[in-house]
Amino acid sequence: MEALAARLSHLDPHVQGVVRVVAFYDTLMRRRVDLPALARASAGLAECVAGIRLSGTGRIIRTAPDGREASVPPAAASTTVPILLDEEEIGTVWLERPGPPGPLDEVLLDRLAIAAGAVVERYGPARTTMADPALVELVISADSDEAARARALRLLGFAADLPVRVVAVRSPLPLDRVGGLICPARPVKAAPLAEVGVILATTVDPARFPAGVRAGIGSAESPDRSWWEARAALRFTTARQPVVHYGGLGALALLAQVPQEAARDNADVAAIARMADAPGDLETLEAYCATGSLRRAADVLHLHHSSVARRLEQIGKALGIELTEPTGLVRARIALTAWRLLDG
Repeated sequence: MEALAARLSHLDPHVQGVVRVVAFYDTLMRRRVDLPALARASAGLAECVAGIRLSGTGRIIRTAPDGREASVPPAAASTTVPILLDEEEIGTVWLERPGPPGPLDEVLLDRLAIAAGAVVERYGPARTTMADPALVELVISADSDEAARARALRLLGFAADLPVRVVAVRSPLPLDRVGGLICPARPVKAAPLAEVGVILATTVDPARFPAGVRAGIGSAESPDRSWWEARAALRFTTARQPVVHYGGLGALALLAQVPQEAARDNADVAAIARMADAPGDLETLEAYCATGSLRRAADVLHLHHSSVARRLEQIGKALGIELTEPTGLVRARIALTAWRLLDG
């Protein structure tokens, strides 16, 4: 290949030269080379720095004619050509030739751009977890048509035959670290959207979320529906249950669709809201609702069961709910959950 590149670098700009440049890149594509190999071959052929940039990932490859990473500061591009995939511009290729462009530079870059687009389609973008938020938003938006969604998923590196699960995350840790933990060996992408992190993954292991992270996991196969479910599940998370799978909510998921004004006007929810000023009482009620047992709640709170019983009696009077009755426990659970969902 190097010998061929050396011969081609001296060709005159006529039809024979164009044909040989085309044949050169056809050979590279048949060999299924990656982007760095394309850049090295192009730099050697052009005898100047060649560059490739992918818009979706921000990845930039600059290679010197000797095949090494270009160490000189970037110079003004003498010639540039966009990389297109499905008629969408996904990046740029260029040459940094001192002086005027060479007679075959335009042909060379045209073929390089075609080859780079084929590589991106074949292998997906750079193997990084962080992704272009615009592409992620295109995947999860309910307003996206299926063709645009499929194209965005392909650009993100997801195969068409793989399911994609969506996770909504609030995390003090970097999203790429969280994504790598919950899906270590399969395709996973992450991006921040507003105040919520989005993780797209082919598989999700709920047990691998690190401490301090709250996450809602969508169940639907459609990414836009899965995103809606993930955001709803995130609202149900608590310090005791930081990871919630939408599919595990069952009928409780219906509470996420109750208008907040209606929830605030409910007497039980309003009573819980007033209790928020007494963290100890709220913690006791949460433990009791989570366990359904006075003694198990006492174990969780590290208190004697008689102390918990006295607290629950006082809380029940304040709420106007008989907490020891099954119906009262259900009312308290629903009210507590509905209160958590307010402004969530």
